[in-house]
Amino acid sequence: MITQQLQLPNGQTIAYQLDLRARRSIGLKITAEGLVVHAPKRISASQLQQVLQEKSSWIQQKLALREANQVAPMQWLDGEPLLFMGQDIVLTLVAHPTSKAVTLEGDKLLVRSPYINNPDWVARKVLQWYAQQALPDFKRRVALIAAQMGEQVSGVGLSNAKSRWGSCNSRKQIRLNWRLIQAPPHVIQYVVCHEMAHLKEMNHSARFYAVQASLFPQYEHAEKALKALSPILHRMA
Repeated sequence: MITQQLQLPNGQTIAYQLDLRARRSIGLKITAEGLVVHAPKRISASQLQQVLQEKSSWIQQKLALREANQVAPMQWLDGEPLLFMGQDIVLTLVAHPTSKAVTLEGDKLLVRSPYINNPDWVARKVLQWYAQQALPDFKRRVALIAAQMGEQVSGVGLSNAKSRWGSCNSRKQIRLNWRLIQAPPHVIQYVVCHEMAHLKEMNHSARFYAVQASLFPQYEHAEKALKALSPILHRMA
């Protein structure tokens, strides 16, 4: 992606990420990082600027909404609120001379270590724990849906993407964002079903949504829930 600047009529400048692809239309998306513009490879700079100017009110409105929904960044301190499988848990740091264990006990994620006063170390251990919980959960869900569909999946891996919750490629490899393990089970299931539907339709056509609906009928509700949760899920870097 290329970083560009959009000059608004009021003189304000907005930085955005330009992603040039083999496509026919311009797509705008507001992510945790800001504005992302997907555009055809051969579009001229003047054409692109004209479209963005026409959409400037929408862009400003969405960016303002994103700003209003911003949540406080993680501090990695004792008592930090966390989410796991949709449940509220609390980061609990316990000084220990030798142990470096991370365990979930009730509603407490206990981190025992001689380094509990080092936020970077705590962050690394907690993120490792979340990834360790995510992969087997995701693999189990994918295997169950693959059996239901009569499909074969060549691999399931974790993604650290900032703006995508999952992907499915032509080699039938599924990648899912580890941050999803914070979300309620039905939201996780929705994303898994979305990516699995791409095994049948590698697009977002009406046929794709028909497959998705057959796997997860309430996908529209779950999609809205995921969008609302997104700022919270992205607290973890």
